[in-house]
Amino acid sequence: ITRSRLGLSKGCVTRRALCSDKYGIVIVSSRSYARNAIVLGLLTAVGPFAIDMYLPALPSIASDLNASTAATQMTLMAFFIAFGVCQLVYGPLSDMAGRKPPLYFGLVLFILASIGCALAPNIHWLIALRVVQGVGAAAMMVIPRAIIRDLHTGIEATRLMSLVMLVFSVCPILAPLIGSALIVPFGWRAVFVGVTIAAIAGLVMTVICLPETRQRDDRMPVSAADVAGGFRYLLTHPRFLGLTFIGGLGMASFFAFLASSSFIYIGHFGLTPMQYSLAFSVNAIGFIGASQFAASLGARFGIARMVMAAVVCYTLLALVNFAVTAAGVDNLAVLMVLLFVSFAFLGLVVPSTMVLALDDHGPIAGIASALGGTLQMIAGGAVIAIASLFFDGTALPMVTIIALCACGALLLGFVTLRGRASAPQPAE
Repeated sequence: ITRSRLGLSKGCVTRRALCSDKYGIVIVSSRSYARNAIVLGLLTAVGPFAIDMYLPALPSIASDLNASTAATQMTLMAFFIAFGVCQLVYGPLSDMAGRKPPLYFGLVLFILASIGCALAPNIHWLIALRVVQGVGAAAMMVIPRAIIRDLHTGIEATRLMSLVMLVFSVCPILAPLIGSALIVPFGWRAVFVGVTIAAIAGLVMTVICLPETRQRDDRMPVSAADVAGGFRYLLTHPRFLGLTFIGGLGMASFFAFLASSSFIYIGHFGLTPMQYSLAFSVNAIGFIGASQFAASLGARFGIARMVMAAVVCYTLLALVNFAVTAAGVDNLAVLMVLLFVSFAFLGLVVPSTMVLALDDHGPIAGIASALGGTLQMIAGGAVIAIASLFFDGTALPMVTIIALCACGALLLGFVTLRGRASAPQPAE
């Protein structure tokens, strides 16, 4: 398609991050594609980094601040609660005020709270500052997804979402190692210095590299009624809810693995912490690597068809894993292979369902991103609680929960995507 046929203005050049044609269609140059993925991936990763880098520091914090284990764990729970709930605020704000102003606010708030955490004199101040840190981090989770929807739909949105997930998914692999490397020589406060530096880098890149994708003419009026109406509409939209929970149940099953794997691999199978880190990385690499094929497979077969095929394969493998484990096969290699392949199929599902869920809701993409993210975090938190409740030191409770989540996702897939898994979708 030529520039003249699209009606592009003379001021729109291919080196710019984005521009609009005379019909208001956002055009993104291929040269800005990787840059957008890096910036959005870094922003999305800052919040998880504040969690994963922090985990090795918990014993040191309890000892240094003379705090109980319960109080120290509360610093983690406080962050999670603020991080999840405040997404519901940033989404509507970004629809009304543009994407960048609330993103700037969240980044600055996160940076100030991180500095405060590094200087916290006692556990009570640390808990309070972790709440503020979570409030800031919520902006970096919800707004990048809305920006992706502003820039693209269909296959191109899936490709960019997958690239962002590639950056985001490295966190569970690298963050604990980086955290340990900082804690040993410098103490637990260095962790917050590290996340402060990461957030400052995100702020600088946002100012320099990231364009405003929510133009003034597209913004919602500042009205509580409109925001409430947007949430009410989405909560009664079967396709949006179905797609959100297909991906949400998939992520919840991965959260069950996150919550249980260290106890199983180290406590049950006798791995050292370093061996566990490597084993964990193998499963994470399966998820991350497969997600990079989502766009090309979606372009060839259609995103909905690809999602259904991946969910079916994921469910079959999860059921095989459950059957093998329930039959008494207690072998780490077998468990890791089945988890690797099943999580690889899950890597095709998660970015694609988020794209499909946002595709039909461009005018309220911020609200849709916020609600989808919050609902998925609720599902993940519930599964972590269930996994902790039934954990018995073996792999059986974990693979049972994974199989149940997979079956739920499959059922929702049949209901939500029935009749839609047809022709390939064009890139937009």
